[in-house]
Amino acid sequence: MTAPQVLAKLRRLGSPANVEGMARFGIAPVHAYGVSAPQLSELHRQIGQNSGLALQLWRSGVHDARILAAYVMDPSALTRSEMEHWARDFDSWAVCDNACMHLFRKTSFAWAKAIQWSARRKEYVKRAGFALMATLAVHDKNADDQAFLGLLPIIEREAWDERNFVKKAVNWALRQIGKRNEPLRQAAMECAARLKASESRSARWIGSDALRELQRKRTHKPGEPRTPHTAAATGGKSPARAVSKGGAR
Repeated sequence: MTAPQVLAKLRRLGSPANVEGMARFGIAPVHAYGVSAPQLSELHRQIGQNSGLALQLWRSGVHDARILAAYVMDPSALTRSEMEHWARDFDSWAVCDNACMHLFRKTSFAWAKAIQWSARRKEYVKRAGFALMATLAVHDKNADDQAFLGLLPIIEREAWDERNFVKKAVNWALRQIGKRNEPLRQAAMECAARLKASESRSARWIGSDALRELQRKRTHKPGEPRTPHTAAATGGKSPARAVSKGGAR
């Protein structure tokens, strides 16, 4: 399918009621059709991987097309400059988190971007930095504990940010790092305890919420099969469905 054909199909599949529902969860892009997650998944199955089409869909500026673009883009074909361009285009936490979960984390420069973006001022670019940390904690099975320990000082450094979509992503990253294994859980809880004692209201919330979850989560023992984590920016469901208020909790 060509980009115009895909956009026309997305328009036909759209639902004004879904668009209204998205707005209740803080997702209000300029252009959105309200296509459901199963419909986007079916389109992805039909299209497969098509990087040229993905870039055209992204440039359309349509919310649903951008979510689909992250699925059909070949991670190995995405350049650093294109990744930066996509991040600057983010206009909702749903598109941000979807791109991080399904595309950006698979690139060879995901770690570098996570660290770089964590210090950016723009809200959704900064969120992307921490969303990448969270998804790498879930999916990068080859990274050693030292790599994730190196992210904890960054989390502490940026926990002061009061913006809802940023602080929730910082919290998400801390919790996912802590759920990776027992040593990281202990390190994450120590980090969370320091944040809980901070003078920053945002840091206190991040620390308290992370502690509450990590203290009741028993991570797998060494040698036990690791249960795949499915935490996402929308409570485990597709960002297209916008089912979690304010993004990742």
